[in-house]
Amino acid sequence: MQDYRHPAEPFRIKSIESIRLLPRKEREKILKEARYNIFKVKAEDIYIDLLTDSGTGAMSTDQWAALMKGDESYAGARSFYRFEKTIKEITGKKFIIPVHQGRVAENVFFSTVLKQGDYVPNNTHFDTTRANTQHKGGIPVDIPCPEASTEDEVPFKGNIDTQRLISFIEEKGPENIPVVFMTVTNNSSGGLPVSMANIRETADICRKHGILFFFDCARFAENAYFIKQSEPGYQDKTIKEIAQEMFSHVDGALMSAKKDGLANMGGFVAVSDEELARKIIELLIVIEGFPTYGGMSGRDIEAVAAGLQEALSEDYLAYRVGQIGYFGRIIEQAGAPIIKPTGGHAIFIDAGKYLPHIPAHQFPGQALTIELYREGGIRVVEIGSLMFGGYDPNTGEKLNAIKELVRLAVPRRVYTASHLDYVADAIARITARKDRLRGFKITRQAALLRHFTIELEQLKSEEVEVG
Repeated sequence: MQDYRHPAEPFRIKSIESIRLLPRKEREKILKEARYNIFKVKAEDIYIDLLTDSGTGAMSTDQWAALMKGDESYAGARSFYRFEKTIKEITGKKFIIPVHQGRVAENVFFSTVLKQGDYVPNNTHFDTTRANTQHKGGIPVDIPCPEASTEDEVPFKGNIDTQRLISFIEEKGPENIPVVFMTVTNNSSGGLPVSMANIRETADICRKHGILFFFDCARFAENAYFIKQSEPGYQDKTIKEIAQEMFSHVDGALMSAKKDGLANMGGFVAVSDEELARKIIELLIVIEGFPTYGGMSGRDIEAVAAGLQEALSEDYLAYRVGQIGYFGRIIEQAGAPIIKPTGGHAIFIDAGKYLPHIPAHQFPGQALTIELYREGGIRVVEIGSLMFGGYDPNTGEKLNAIKELVRLAVPRRVYTASHLDYVADAIARITARKDRLRGFKITRQAALLRHFTIELEQLKSEEVEVG
């Protein structure tokens, strides 16, 4: 019997998609043709795809039925008003602005509030948030809590360090910090949650200094579930009530609804300030579309509205978090060190510890990422010096990742325990020969978000340095 916290998936599988495992020689050829960039591998050539949990989930029968209700009217579509009502109930914000995915929400928001040289503190920026901040001339600053860098299994390692935040505001001046962001859950720290106490304290700091406080709320429901499980005073509250309290402390939120919206496409900006909403909408019309569809089809809008309600189900969240916990345990048993405690959407392998003979500039995370495809047709993603390294486009400063991680993101309602067991078995085989893995060097890269298009070569034996 599988070691789930929830006894079984709280759903029945009603439709399937065939997958196939290519022969090892074909996988090796594919890697070379892709220049060792896993993003360039065709999806049909992947056996188990753990690249991302964004837009890759399985929709429910209610969501598929909702697609048929999609009103494709250019302006004033009834689907938008269902979407708006659902999000207002959860966030309490007056203005709901649809966009087709999260990075567009970041684009229109940062284009509106940032000026050259502004600072944007965050518990930890993820890749698109960091890139959009930089693209608008801002300076992203990560202020994770001290526990985030330890191996202690404390429940809220996603928190922002409020004392460091206060010091940073005093040092740089609140006039140079238009907004403080909080990513819930904190993806780059291991998908770990933020406590309500930390949200409340951060809100008080921002309010005192006249600074906007916003969520990146892509995984807000998972964060609310962790609060219910681990923070005193919330055990008897519903997930929706906890989420509503979370949103009550912020001035607004950006969301990729491709995560806890349980949809394949969609997102939104939610704000209460009318002037800010007006400015965002004016830009939205130029680059996305009319504010009652915002780059989304009516069908997608309906799917998001239905999915947001389903994501608040405690049965679903217990299964989801339990599945990730089980996955973490079997990966550890396979010999790979992971970030603990496990979070809500992914397992993060510490590739720096797993492959200590590969130095950071030779990308140990990418070495493991490539080996997982070579060994088992498994696609994951490096979250280390390949993704977050390079040079700051504003200052020219060399950037290094804090940790060399590999993320195994589990799509929602897609894979069963046997799929996860297969991945753990592949890791166990790699563990037996991990000392022979070699790093990579870059042959081509872009200035921003380089990991999406980068080209690499695997190092020859004579090029290998000892880490």
